[in-house]
Amino acid sequence: MAGAGWGQGRNAPRGTAGEFDFYLLSMSWSPQYCSSPAGERDTAQCGAGRRYEFILHGLWPQYERGWPQFCASSQGLSNALVEKMMDVMPSRRLVRHEWEKHGVCTGLSAAEYFGKARAAFSAVRVPATLQSPRSARTVAPLKIRDEIAAANPGLGKDAVSVTCAGRFLSEVRVCLGKDMKGRACSADVTRQACRLPEIIVQPVR
Repeated sequence: MAGAGWGQGRNAPRGTAGEFDFYLLSMSWSPQYCSSPAGERDTAQCGAGRRYEFILHGLWPQYERGWPQFCASSQGLSNALVEKMMDVMPSRRLVRHEWEKHGVCTGLSAAEYFGKARAAFSAVRVPATLQSPRSARTVAPLKIRDEIAAANPGLGKDAVSVTCAGRFLSEVRVCLGKDMKGRACSADVTRQACRLPEIIVQPVR
């Protein structure tokens, strides 16, 4: 998770694999990325017929304050596993980055980590308002949070955080305990939430 206050380089290794407090499931709103110049060049995620809603950005181990990253590990990631994740993480570069930065800090093997990430992502029910919208929608970020929580009775509102890129929906993040059940997000996570009164949800193209 992005943040500040550590007094270290952005990519500096920190933490010990397996030692963390909870998980942060990050789900990116693909239509927003695909409307950007980078997305327009990305045929794997945004090409013809690639009508993604949310994609799995990652499953991030977190501390109550801060997060581990780039932990020392002898665990490897096979090309076969990268390909296996392409249906929910349509970027080989993203899959490799998420493993190298976050996955190694879980203490799990790559297969276990991505299996857990896929299961967590698949368990989140997407409300009807975010299922393949054909037109842009202007809505309060807290309304999106409430809709996600209502569609997932096991999650409280305090387990869901909505982030934005400018005036647009960027991600929905869900805080999960090590038992993979919803839990209240830390102050670090909630500080990253979108503060705008309303944002635009880009339609699936």
